[in-house]
Order: sequence, then structure tokens, then C-alpha cells
Amino acid sequence: MTRVLTVSGARGRGTHRSITEALRAAAPGDTITVAPGRYPEEVHVDQDVHLRPEHGTGSVEVGPVTLTAAAVTLTGLVVRGLDPSRPAVSVLDGAGAVLDHVEVHNGRIEARAVNDVAALVLRDVAVHGAAGTALHLAGDVKAEGHDVRLDTVAGVGIVLSGAAQLAATRLLVRATDGSGIRVRGTARLTLTDCRIDRAGRNGLLVEDAAAAVAEETRIDTSGAAAVQASGAARVRLTDCRITAPGASGLVVADDAELTATGCTVRDTVANALLAVGAARAVLDGCRLTAAGFSAVHTAGTADVHLTGCRVLRGAEHGVHAVEQSRVTLTDCDLRELAMTGLHAGDRASLTVAGCTVADVATGIRIASSAPADLRQCAVLRPREVGVEVVAGGSLTLAGGRVSDAGAAGIVIDTAAAVRVSATDITGGGGSGLVTWTGARPQIDGLRVDGVAKNGIYVAPGAGGQYTRCDVIGTGFAGLHVGAGADPAFEHCRIPDTSAEPGSQATFTQCTAGDALLAPALPSADAAAGGDVPDESLDDLLGELAELVGLDRVKRDVSTLVKLMQTVRRREEAGLPAPPLSRHLVFAGNPGTGKTTVARLYGRLLKALGLLRRGHLIEVDRSALVGEYVGHTGPKTAAAVTSALGGVLFIDEAYSLVPRFGGNDFGQEAIATLVKMMEDHRDDVVIIAAGYPGEMDRFIGANPGLASRFTRTLHFDDYDSAELVSIVEHQAAGHRYELTDVSRAGLADYFTALPRGEGFGNGRLARQVFQEMTERQAQRVAELPAATGDDLVLLAPEDLPTR
Repeated sequence: MTRVLTVSGARGRGTHRSITEALRAAAPGDTITVAPGRYPEEVHVDQDVHLRPEHGTGSVEVGPVTLTAAAVTLTGLVVRGLDPSRPAVSVLDGAGAVLDHVEVHNGRIEARAVNDVAALVLRDVAVHGAAGTALHLAGDVKAEGHDVRLDTVAGVGIVLSGAAQLAATRLLVRATDGSGIRVRGTARLTLTDCRIDRAGRNGLLVEDAAAAVAEETRIDTSGAAAVQASGAARVRLTDCRITAPGASGLVVADDAELTATGCTVRDTVANALLAVGAARAVLDGCRLTAAGFSAVHTAGTADVHLTGCRVLRGAEHGVHAVEQSRVTLTDCDLRELAMTGLHAGDRASLTVAGCTVADVATGIRIASSAPADLRQCAVLRPREVGVEVVAGGSLTLAGGRVSDAGAAGIVIDTAAAVRVSATDITGGGGSGLVTWTGARPQIDGLRVDGVAKNGIYVAPGAGGQYTRCDVIGTGFAGLHVGAGADPAFEHCRIPDTSAEPGSQATFTQCTAGDALLAPALPSADAAAGGDVPDESLDDLLGELAELVGLDRVKRDVSTLVKLMQTVRRREEAGLPAPPLSRHLVFAGNPGTGKTTVARLYGRLLKALGLLRRGHLIEVDRSALVGEYVGHTGPKTAAAVTSALGGVLFIDEAYSLVPRFGGNDFGQEAIATLVKMMEDHRDDVVIIAAGYPGEMDRFIGANPGLASRFTRTLHFDDYDSAELVSIVEHQAAGHRYELTDVSRAGLADYFTALPRGEGFGNGRLARQVFQEMTERQAQRVAELPAATGDDLVLLAPEDLPTR
């Protein structure tokens, strides 16, 4: 028969003055009720009793409690430890305890089982202000927790070691200096609907051969990785949410394995998923958002599988695989990434099926010698190249789609092993397929439609087999073949072709328009200059605005465009047009962008409907002036004729006028120019360019020139910051990067250079960039083991000497 014993703190009939006294009098199964008050004694419970307050939860405070009996229940008590780094509640070998509505202050709950199993149940338990750890389960302990709260811990929230097991629901671990939960040895942890908030280090750390399962659990604002598995640990996450860790969201290292299903990882300082060593990670239906580094980074021999995952708004790559790691993606969506959607380097391998990469810098970049396999994938709106295979890379691409790339759709670099089949390239600002020197891809079933440049561009010295390719709607020739290139085309449809001298393309059952292409493509002069493709006026003005420096020129050209738009509208309305000369003088030192702006000017006039072709023919004195009597007139006329419908750009035009007078064939060239400008006043634009101080002499050489060249655009020298920008642009185009120190040193270098007539400007900046790359190549060649960064970075020691 069970009894109820009472502790009142004062001697009275049927009561006990202390809990210890009541325990001595109790028998197994008895209940001890305690009157309200503080009982600072250390309580040792060695009987199977139920200890509870007489008048409600929290009304009784006791000192440290040690439990050694097999079935003890503590209800509604406040337990205050003597030292925050020591146990306030201890459960020892063979003991079994239930803590129900218990608060623990200034110490931890600890269960240790060395020789016999211990059991612990926690219901609505709170631990505040512990040091070292708040809940420590060591050895063969079986524990479960419901509505447990651990906060303000000067250490780790929960430690499981040995063979301990804990199953927790609605657990809250908050504000720990160390990790939220640490699982070691062969321990097992199960979390359901739990939260780990503001851990100073890892949210959940699983080591050795331990295992953890978490469902519907949140890990917020951890100081280091939110979840880290190492050793031979196993972690399974389902419908969990990880937010704002101070490092990576999920880290898997060594031989550990992690499985995540339906989870969200967002706002990570580093990677959303980092897998290194021989680790394995499987993510299914997860969302990785706003990673500070690459969303997924793999190294070592790690093996990572992503199925039905979304990767959004990352600061670097979507997936970055290096060393000998392996990544498999199925039905994934990667969007809005600052760098590459998928990047494989070193000897890493990618296997990708049914994935979409959109709104990134480069869509997919294969820089690995290990085979990459992409099937039924789409790359949409990359700002640069859609799919790029660098030298030595290996790729099989089947059933792919590249749409609206900012540059080329697919680029295949030197000595890359590439097979492409059943793939579409639509739209884009560059060529569809670019095959660089030395590359020999196997292309079957490629369709290119609506690209701004060539459909297929085969660089000098390149080759390959191209079968059943269909090219339509290109801005430049459908196919361009470089000098010495020997591609073979079979059963292809190509609207038109161009070839450089020495090209050796062959054709079998190929058509151009309605005509059958000859077996061998005849070489043509690629510099002849075709028509400029139709372009948007807004896009062209945007291109003008993006040029480095030249603020005054940009304003003048924009003013001219507005004036010409008005002229066009008046003509369309049947009104007389105001007098307008489209011919221009460009006055400026070498390298200030005169040729670039001239080419853009022709394209603008075509977009305005004022020129038929908009192309640019660039000449100098040698192209206009003959060596004997009667040779100059026809030579000048031929140059103007080649520019009809476009722009004739005469560089160093003042050289047509001798500085000190006298007889010269240059005057005959000027006279021919004036006549042809009159005869073809609506079908050609002449731009005369040269040093500012010399162009007045050119204009004054013939009255007809002065009446036709009524507007001069002045090209100012670039300042030091603009020259640095030009070098940076060159570097980016050739995949180099300047360090901050190099950038500052370059600015100092340009500032110190003497400025005067003939200052090289942009030409000088390009020469400086070339010199820097040469110096860097010499420096890197002397390194014992150059890294990828060594090959890319232009360091201060690569700057030219004055």
C-alpha cells in the first residue's frame, strides 16, 4: 500500500522537516509532497518514489538531486545547483527517472551509465545558466524529451556520448556559447519539431560513428556550420529549415553521410552545402537560397546527389565541384547566381539530367578532365557564355537548350573532348557554337536560331565533325571557318558561309538556302565587311554609354542621334529636312576610341534608317594615295565605293595634306573624296580622324571639305582611373583578375606617365595589359606548383616598370 509523506520544513504531527528525512521514512511507491519553500539540502533519491510540491509547480526549490533508484518521478520542482559547471540533477547507473515540469538553475542535467542502463524522461523541463553543457547523456542512457528548453549555456547545449540515445520533440536549445547539440561516439539522436537558435558554434555537430535524425526542425543563426557531420557519422534531415549560419549550412566531411529531404538552407555566410573528404550527401527536394559562397561546393572524393532541388540567388557558383569529387543533379533548378551555374574543375565529374540553369554569369563551365554528362538540360539567359568547355575538358551534351546567352551559346576550347547531340541554341548576343583552335568536337543534331553573330564559328586551326546541323536567322554568316580549319559537315542546312584564306572545310549533302554546298568551301576574304545586322537603337545607345570615359563624345553622339531622329520624322511627315551633314571630324590622340565610336556611329545610322548597311571601312593615306600619276583618283574612288551604305573612316587624315605644302597626290585624293561625297551624299558617311592640332590643316586644304565637315568630336585623353578600367576590361575578357594592390599600383603607374601629343591612351592600356600577362607568365612558370589563383591573378610584381 502506497503512502503520502509530507515535508513542511517544521516539526509537526505526521510531517518531516527535510526531504532527506522523508526519504529515509519512505518505501518504494510512496509519494512525498513538499510544502512551499526553499530546501537547500542535497537530495539523494535511492527509493522508487514520486517527489512533488504540495501547492503547485515552482513553489518548491531544492538543492542538487542525485537519482539512483529505478523508478523516480520529480514533478513541479525547481532544482538549483551549487556550481553551473557541475550537475544539478544526476542520474546514475541503473537509475530511471521522470522529470515533469522541472526547472534547473545553475547546473546541468546529467545521466551516466557505465555498468548498467540508465533511463531518463524529460517533460516540460527547462535548464538555465549551465556551464560546459546543459544536458549531458553519457554511456548506455536511453532518454526522451518533450517540450524541453535549454538556454543561456556557457558551453554546449546537449552532449550525447558513448551509446547514449535521445528522442526529443519540441526541444528548444537557445543562446549557447558552443554548439547547440553535439553527438559523439555511437550515440543516437532523434529530433522532431525542435529548434536550435543562436548557437555560438555548430547548431548540430555529429561526430565519430554517431547518428542523428531531425524532422521539422529549425536551426537559426549558428556561429559556425548549422549542421556538421564528420568521421563516420550519419545524419538524416527531413523538412528542416536552416537560416543564417555564420559559416556553411550543411557540412559533410571524412566518411560521413548526410541525407536531406524537403529542407531549406538560406542566407549562409559560406556554402549552403560543403562536402569534402570521402563524404556522401543526398539532397532531395531541398531549397538552397542566398549562399555567400558557392551554394554547393564539393572537394576530395565526395559524392553528392541533388534531386528536385532549387538553388537561388547565390553570390558565387551554384555548384562548384573540384579535385576528384562527383556531383549528380536530377531535375534541379539553379537561378540568379553571380557566377557559374555549374562548374567542374580539376578532375571532378558532373552528371546532370533534366536541370535548368537561368540568369547566371556563365551557365555551365567544364574545366575538368573527368567526363561530364549533361542530358535534357536548359541554360536560359546567361549573361556570358551558355556552356563552356575549357582546354582539356570533357563533355557529353545531349538534348540540351541554350537560350538568349549574352555571348556565345556553346564555347569549346582547345583540345576539349566534346560530343553534342540534339541541342538547340536560340537567341543570344554572340555566335551559337564556337569551336576554338585545336578543338575537334563531334556535333550531331545541333539547331541554331536567331543569334547575333555566326551560327557556327570554327576558329583557325579547329576542326571536328558536324552532322545534321540546322542554322537559321543569324546576324553574321551562318557558318564561319577560320584559316587552316578543317571541319567536316554532313547533312547540314546553313543559310550562308564565310571562310578565311587557307580554310579546308568539307561538305557532304549540305545546303545553303536552296543550293547544294560544294564539297569544299572556297576561301574568302573575311575582312571584306558584310552588312551590319539589324539592331535596336536603345541597345546601341546603351553600348555607347558603357564605353570607358569619352563623356563629351557620348553627349555629342547622343545629340546627333536625336537630331537625326527629328530629321527622319520630318521626312516621314512630308516636311522639309533641316540642313544636316552626317560627316564628322574625330580629333584626338591615338587610342582614345575613335575607331570604336566610328563603327558604332555607322550602326546607329543604320538603326535610324539613314544608312543601308552600316558597316565600317577603315583606311589611311596608303589606301587612298597612289604612287604615280593617274593612280590616286581610282584608288580613292574604290575605297569610297567599298564604303557605300556605310562609313569610310580615314585615320590620320591630315597626312593627305603635306605639312609644308608642295605637290602631292594627297590633294588629288581629297578632290576625289569631295566629288564622291557629293555624288553619294545620302549613301556614305566620311569620318576624318587625327591629332587635334593637325585636323584644322586637313579641313582647310579644300573648300569642299570645310562645307561638308561642319562638326568635330573631341576625344579627350583617358585619365588614370579610366585607363585602369580599360586594363580591367581586357583582364576580364581574358579571364585574369587584378588584386586591389595591383589596381592601385596601376593607377599610380598611369598617373606618373608623361602626357603629350601621341599619348597612347587605350592602346597603351592594352599594351600594359599584354606586358602584365607576359610578366605574370614568366613569374608563374618559376613557381614549383602553380595554383588556379596563381594563373588568374595579376599581382603587383607583374606591373610594368617605368
